[in-house]
Amino acid sequence: MLSAQDRAIVKSTVPLLESGGEALITHFYRMMLSEYPEVRPLFNQAHQASGDQPRALANGVLMYARHIDQLDQLGDLVARIINKHVALQILPEHYPIVGACLLRAISEVLGSEIATPQVMNAWGAAYGQLADILIGAEAAIYDEKAQAPGGWRGARPFTLVKRAEESAEITSFYFAPVDNGPILAAAPGQYIGMTLVLDGEEVRRNYSLSALSDGGQYRISVKREAGGRVSNYLHDQLQVGATIDLFPPAGEFTLAASAKPLVLISGGVGITPTLPMLEAALATERPVHFIHCARNGGVHAFREWVDALAARHPQLKRFYCYAEDDGVSPAADNVGLLSQDQLAAWLPEQRDIDAYFLGPKGFMAAIKRHLKALGVPEKQSRYEFFGPAAALE
Repeated sequence: MLSAQDRAIVKSTVPLLESGGEALITHFYRMMLSEYPEVRPLFNQAHQASGDQPRALANGVLMYARHIDQLDQLGDLVARIINKHVALQILPEHYPIVGACLLRAISEVLGSEIATPQVMNAWGAAYGQLADILIGAEAAIYDEKAQAPGGWRGARPFTLVKRAEESAEITSFYFAPVDNGPILAAAPGQYIGMTLVLDGEEVRRNYSLSALSDGGQYRISVKREAGGRVSNYLHDQLQVGATIDLFPPAGEFTLAASAKPLVLISGGVGITPTLPMLEAALATERPVHFIHCARNGGVHAFREWVDALAARHPQLKRFYCYAEDDGVSPAADNVGLLSQDQLAAWLPEQRDIDAYFLGPKGFMAAIKRHLKALGVPEKQSRYEFFGPAAALE
């Protein structure tokens, strides 16, 4: 357990982390990934190159230091980290590597005048506390998933049984277990991890499940990203009949039971986790407002499917917003970016709603501001990051 002196020392480093945390974490990643190839599969190199991963970890380290004596103030951050780790199968043996590199980065970036033995000892104890919390929570989830009906631990081989093009950019992939056994039920909104070997190198990724699991198959719907190593492999090379290893579903961003009107707002490929949420909600009597924003109709996935649901379910109202009109695809309900006024017109009249929104970070930041301004209770407004977790202004 951390001593009061350790906590005080860690908190005293908060101003340094606020000003230089990203540089410290960038050095940490560069060192760790060059010297410990065994952990490289756990990190998305595109997120490294863009700076998203260092920024996200720097924010997490800062939040941990800031609330070192009141960890309950971290809110959902710890749960998000734990679920990301579970989906990628982070194991106890990975933590000493991360800890050693983090402490070394602190020492090398801050220098001996700041990173004194007392500071290093305090941060060593703080990292040990955090590692123990995460390892214990992750072990409990691994056990729970292994013991649940259809569950398993680690990698399990699945066969690609179907591909379907959903738009000019998004393709769906359907996977069934090689052993033909049952599969773990996934909560609406969860994602699944996969491991691939590309050019002799293992890589791991998480993808949202885009349909309710039926006990026999999982479906993911993947956007082709420019320069995306894994997304382009899936689109161009993974064919029906191929075998791939999947990890059990994970994720805490799930549809909560409620009788309140449900509003699902998505941008681009952010639509994927909202689809099983929509399926699950329509099995109840709660009203649903489904709002999707896309660049144009050509990249709008699942429009026909949602339209068919709306025709069968009077409680479902759907609205589409395209940034541009391509002149070819079916028309949207609005052309241009989704404004606060337009969102207000599409929301239920009463604002005591449950709102879930996903998409690019800038899109989610705007939706968060709009919902707050329109009187939606903040605790009933939820969002999820596709990439590394970070702050949403």
